[in-house]
Amino acid sequence: MQSRNDNATSETSLLLADDAGLAKAAELLRSGGLVAFPTETVYGLGADARQSEAVASIYAAKGRPSFNPLIVHVADLAAAEALVTFTPQAYRLAQAFWPGALTLVLPLRTGAGVSSLVTAGLDTLAVRVPDHPTAQAVLSAFGGPVAAPSANPSGRISPTTAGHVMAGLAGRIDAIVDGGSCAVGVESTIVDVTGDPVLLRAGGVPQDALEAALGAALKRPQATAQPTSPGQLASHYAPLGAVRLNATTSQPGETLLGFGAVKGDLTLSAAGDLREAASRLFDCLHQLDAMGAQSIAVAPIPDQGLGAAINDRLRRAAAPRD
Repeated sequence: MQSRNDNATSETSLLLADDAGLAKAAELLRSGGLVAFPTETVYGLGADARQSEAVASIYAAKGRPSFNPLIVHVADLAAAEALVTFTPQAYRLAQAFWPGALTLVLPLRTGAGVSSLVTAGLDTLAVRVPDHPTAQAVLSAFGGPVAAPSANPSGRISPTTAGHVMAGLAGRIDAIVDGGSCAVGVESTIVDVTGDPVLLRAGGVPQDALEAALGAALKRPQATAQPTSPGQLASHYAPLGAVRLNATTSQPGETLLGFGAVKGDLTLSAAGDLREAASRLFDCLHQLDAMGAQSIAVAPIPDQGLGAAINDRLRRAAAPRD
């Protein structure tokens, strides 16, 4: 396969999640190719985490900053233990929420074989066991660790369908395994468990559930110029239009994204259901792009449970851009 470090283009294949499609996906990953596949959170853009050139192709395809680390997806706890050193708190979280929408940041094992491009030169690694039958089938067919950030151009809206991936990355990646829509709709929660557990990113597993499993409160990260995990850039998940948050009505020229009692041109959840809103968030942002929305107003979202993850994404979408 030709390296994409020079942004070379090729035809992107759409694969079914059947035996033939999974075998092809595994073959492409082994040869250093890029394969997108669904997890329960969003579609990930996968490459063999042990091949630096393949990982570099992820950065090139996404236009992703090289200092932003990647999450490695593995099939089970045993596969994760081969890559990182677990702490008692990490075991507690893994046993409670894996497979699932939780990423753990842990010390990288010596000789794990993971490319330094995956960790962005750090001595820690973000690992996750996804809870999606297609993701599990891809990992099983491949038989190794897969580095997989969201399958979208860097800083843009995360994809929850194969169509979203094709719209953003067609010609830049080898294949997409179509496993349908993603159920959770926002990325995984990330917890640093190298010491006292620290919540690095809100996501598909609510903070209160994590704290209940740990029997202790999660700490918040200290400010740092270099991200220690994915999803910590200030401006991220951004649609093309400018975003204004906590709007109860739209101003002239704005397209309103509603929630609950605030009815919009598009609505995350008319019933005020945070689970529905999370699953629809990125799809609605994609629709706003398709509508050509230049100014976007977003209704207030309760900042609790999955609402914290939704608001985290919306704040990043609304952040000033270079």
